[in-house]
Amino acid sequence: MAIVTVGIDLAKSVFAVHGVGVSGKPELVRPEVRRAKLLELIASLPPCLIGMEACSGAHHWAREFQKLGHTVRIMAPKFVSPYRMSGKHGKNDAADAAAICEAVTRPNMRFVPIKTIEQQSQLFIHRAQQGYLAERTALINRIRGLLSELGIVLPQSQKAFKQGVHQVLEDLPGHCNMVIGDMLSELGRLEERIAQNEKTIVQLARNDEQAKCLMQLRGVGPTTATAIVASIGSGHDFESGRQFSAWLGLVPRQNSSGGKAKLGRITKAGDSYLRTLLVLGARSMLMTAQNKGDAVSRWAMQLKERRGYWKAIIAIAAKNARMCWAALQLGEGFKVPT
Repeated sequence: MAIVTVGIDLAKSVFAVHGVGVSGKPELVRPEVRRAKLLELIASLPPCLIGMEACSGAHHWAREFQKLGHTVRIMAPKFVSPYRMSGKHGKNDAADAAAICEAVTRPNMRFVPIKTIEQQSQLFIHRAQQGYLAERTALINRIRGLLSELGIVLPQSQKAFKQGVHQVLEDLPGHCNMVIGDMLSELGRLEERIAQNEKTIVQLARNDEQAKCLMQLRGVGPTTATAIVASIGSGHDFESGRQFSAWLGLVPRQNSSGGKAKLGRITKAGDSYLRTLLVLGARSMLMTAQNKGDAVSRWAMQLKERRGYWKAIIAIAAKNARMCWAALQLGEGFKVPT
């Protein structure tokens, strides 16, 4: 079989494989391939282009297929769906595999960078930290909600909340004291995990040259730096800093027609975690800019006065994203704006 392009619809147990030859006609159609047989099937093919949707396990399979000499590309599912011939009403695994096979050959298709096992191991720490922070917030809200049933309303800030809850803990009636005490113990364990992860992230940043280069930028700390390096590596999958910024969803959505440019809110596409970190860093930068007189701080304050607070925040975040890409590309040749 002269297979040149293969589309694989990934799953947990049963995969769909669609391969086409030089003429573009289907040469390999396997709507059901068991997980244990997938690698054997791909190994039997000559080196070709393999496309997959970005989902759980996509990076693992991409690395395995690359070891066999194949060229692998990963795409966001929303970029694949327009190529499904049967449309929205005819969605099935075989149709998805055929759509992936067609989409991966498009010259303007945007691909997801394939992560190494080291990058994924670092992202494990970030994903766990996200979960712990969400659990902590949920637990604090649960305690606050229960206490409000007794007419006790605590402040929203964490510091004031902890002081307040310990002050009223001994005076709680019946089983209320035991329940709230158990929740506070769980809260303490969560905070220990969060603190340990923060130390691990700081250590990772200190040991990584690329992360240290990114941390030279204002508004980019250890968490943001390590997350960016773990997500995109050296940034070779992006042609420019603006493309990286657009991949993060930090550029305005366009609705232009008739020669008139209409720009709306930011697209919020791509990695929401990286986008959130950059926005938080931009808020921190703008907060400290009013006390500084350097060129970057003056630009940030002028932007805030001219366009408003939130537009300035997004503009700073987008600028930091572009500078992060430039720093990863240039390495030691990158000069930090002053």
